[in-house]
Amino acid sequence: MEAVMETNATYLVANQYVKEICSNQVLKIHTGIDEKRFTCDVCKEEFVEKSHLDKHFISCMKHKLYSCHICCKEFSHKRNLISHYRTHTNEKPYSCDVCLKQFSEKGNLKIHYRTHTNEKPYSCDVCSKEFSHKSHLNRHCRIHTSEKSYSCDVCHKQFSQKDGLKVHYRTHTNEKPYSCDVCCKDFSNKSNLISHYQIHTIEKSYYCDVCLKQFSRKSFLNRHHRTHTNEKPYSCDVCQKVYSDKGGLNVHYRTHTKEKPYSCDVCHKQFSRKSFLNRHHRTHTNEKPYSCDVCQKVYSDKRGLNVHYRTHTKEKPYSCSVCHKEFFRKGNLNRHYRTHTNEKPYSKRSLLNSYERKKIFLGCMP
Repeated sequence: MEAVMETNATYLVANQYVKEICSNQVLKIHTGIDEKRFTCDVCKEEFVEKSHLDKHFISCMKHKLYSCHICCKEFSHKRNLISHYRTHTNEKPYSCDVCLKQFSEKGNLKIHYRTHTNEKPYSCDVCSKEFSHKSHLNRHCRIHTSEKSYSCDVCHKQFSQKDGLKVHYRTHTNEKPYSCDVCCKDFSNKSNLISHYQIHTIEKSYYCDVCLKQFSRKSFLNRHHRTHTNEKPYSCDVCQKVYSDKGGLNVHYRTHTKEKPYSCDVCHKQFSRKSFLNRHHRTHTNEKPYSCDVCQKVYSDKRGLNVHYRTHTKEKPYSCSVCHKEFFRKGNLNRHYRTHTNEKPYSKRSLLNSYERKKIFLGCMP
């Protein structure tokens, strides 16, 4: 029989001390296994609880000794300042000895190197799936937990990451903290500013050796080059679907997480892609920015213009695999294809019900 000794709500069972815990949250904090989700903006130290971060932050602010002479951002450690400074100089002193790709930080090189060694040091506790990057594991774990710890106090939309909530909140405040130093245009998101900045970049020193197209960044050239090689190095860890660029993978991943980070400021409808939000928003503004250069007919989205343009070019890109008949639109091809398969997706009863509903709507019922 096991000896049990009580000492201040702590029990000795089989030579192990087991502390009586009142909740899972307290247990996680007590054992130290909880994810460190709170990060100090100054020194990057991580904390389990926000109260610990707040206490640390006060002392950290008192010791910010190193300041960036370009943007005046302050740091408590010299190594953090040096690392930050490379965001201005674009210096990348760390190089992969396999593919020669360069990185500004040693940690990023170490993570990248796993793409060559196939090392996956992070494992999911639920399904044992392995990952090369901790952030990929954290993102994957939300599929099991559906955890969304951060909630908007305006519209109550929930987010799994603090940064996601922070960016979303600007849709309510209209805050645009990122400004272009060339034309002074403001942006709510740093990535949008970076994309916009390419408009002002005159120098395009990277050339595609296939089609000779020019690019201002090597990363843009690499992404473009995959359109020629059909290389798709980014793979979804849920369904294994592959993509040629990381942005495409991130957008696809939302089909699994059901995340819809883009919200209409008029009707609050949510979308998984910004382009979907932009297209939807035109239903409110009636804006039609796409114009046919042949007949000047206007459209609210580029896809509609492309379909219309085929009426001028007589292009029929969709072909029936049975009889080779060609069509302007994919929908027309699908409808035609049923003449071969004898498929009847709309029953007589459903068509009648639809007709009766239409009569009621039009006020034509006797």
